[in-house]
Amino acid sequence: MKDNPIIVGLDIGTTKITTVIGELAEGGGVDIIGEGTVHSEGMKRGSVVNLERATHAIRQSIAAAERVSGVQVDSVYVTVAGNHAKAITSHGLAAIRRNQEINVSDVDRAIENARAVPLDPNLEIIHTLPQEYVVDGQEGIKSPVGMHGVRLEVDVHIVAGTAGPLLNLRRCVQEAGVQVEGFVLHALASGLATLEAAEQSQTVIVVDMGGGTTDIGVFKRGNLAHSASIPIGGEHVTADLAQILKIPMEEAENVKRKYGAAIPELADQDLTLEITTASGSTHAISAFELSRIIKPRLSEIFSLIRDEIDHTLGPVELVAQGVVLTGGAALLRGTSDLARDRFRLPVRLGRPRGIGGLTDIVHGPTHAASVGLVLYGIGEDGKVPHIVFQDEPLSAPQVDLPAPLPATPPAPAPATSAPKKEGVSLVDRLRNAFKDWM
Repeated sequence: MKDNPIIVGLDIGTTKITTVIGELAEGGGVDIIGEGTVHSEGMKRGSVVNLERATHAIRQSIAAAERVSGVQVDSVYVTVAGNHAKAITSHGLAAIRRNQEINVSDVDRAIENARAVPLDPNLEIIHTLPQEYVVDGQEGIKSPVGMHGVRLEVDVHIVAGTAGPLLNLRRCVQEAGVQVEGFVLHALASGLATLEAAEQSQTVIVVDMGGGTTDIGVFKRGNLAHSASIPIGGEHVTADLAQILKIPMEEAENVKRKYGAAIPELADQDLTLEITTASGSTHAISAFELSRIIKPRLSEIFSLIRDEIDHTLGPVELVAQGVVLTGGAALLRGTSDLARDRFRLPVRLGRPRGIGGLTDIVHGPTHAASVGLVLYGIGEDGKVPHIVFQDEPLSAPQVDLPAPLPATPPAPAPATSAPKKEGVSLVDRLRNAFKDWM
């Protein structure tokens, strides 16, 4: 636990930069006392592409949060997008002298041995996250200190970032007038803010759908056990609309948010839009057809997530008990329904919880990562602080139920649909087996 009661999170994304200032309350809770969100500049897919513009936007975001809170920010925790981060799981071992209790130094020795893996010299370790421990073959141990045994083992999830992008991020933050307290993987921060108490005993997939990337975190009994990133996000959906409708990106973003849906059947069937192209010509498009442009790109994102988990951990239906969607792109109508169809698992929209203060401002999925940075700063061990769960029942999490689809005649498949593969794979058989689950 930090001695300083003020913790600041700085979420630097492709489309927005958000600063959240948190304070440890006297009763042990966490109050959000400051927030500042500005349009992101100089960033692309989590990496700095223009130092001066990125620094300016970061300075604006921090200043906005300082004005709200009345607190001067000296240091911040900063998100790192997974597109330039590498993650591996390493095994560590420590021998314990007979008739001796396992102590903290023994645990540190096992973790340090797990860290002693050859890494590319261009990588900088961001996180060393212990999973569960094993003492003399007994698995599932969360804290081995005080136990007896002669063999202590631990699996450690190691996250390392490419040194160049991390140096550029650090330089931008420092030139904005503050120091970097630490870097935090984006998926880890989002999970810390959105996972509920009941999910701490399950395996849950957290999908943070940002503007330039979609970050994935697989949490097993509250520990980040796997992480990855897809270089596609909500901005690509906007780009598809801008390209096909021949309109500017800003207008395409507004059209997407106001009238778009991830599933065409959920769009307003009676709505027709008048679109004015950049050349000045006007044409009409229905909300249904608009959503038919949106769906293939979101389907691609979820398919890539499935492929990543299927190939790394096994069929997603057997690996996890649920999916939590968060991030700005997850707010599009019907996104949870489309994800439920692709993953064949319960899906819910993840929002920050367990906090007080400016909850009306930071309650949405867009603030998951920035609030998660504050929670990380409180615990500094990669786990949700227990104070966040103090008033939360250990019951099954609420799942977003699929919205009823209006009766419409089947529409022809979009031209961009990929041809189906011949044969039936293991994953396809599992998907068929889970069709009746809903």
